Amino acid sequence: MNLNMQKANMLAENIHDFIKYVSKLDGQRETLSVNRDKLYQITLYIEEFRFQILADELIRINRFDWDEKYTTYLVEQFQKGLDIINDYVNRNKQELFLVTARIYTLMNFTSLFGKKE
Repeated sequence: MNLNMQKANMLAENIHDFIKYVSKLDGQRETLSVNRDKLYQITLYIEEFRFQILADELIRINRFDWDEKYTTYLVEQFQKGLDIINDYVNRNKQELFLVTARIYTLMNFTSLFGKKE
């Protein structure tokens, strides 16, 4: 398996895990100082930028063959949404500190697909 395919699949798996983590936090009633309204806003951002669809597409197109052009497009679309969520979490760090580690991990994975000059 191509290294770039593995990176794309790992990014897709981490996107899925991030979505599950946010929904799990949102479902728990007794979460440590997480503002439920602000967590719900992250859920809305995830739905607005269609993270689930992007992750599924990354897995689908990189299952058997590496498609650099389409993978780069999907990662860029994901990066746009992740940047907005990252800004929102940084503004509300006191209430959303549990999400910062996952966002940091996703930012590092997307940096692996940086533009080549």
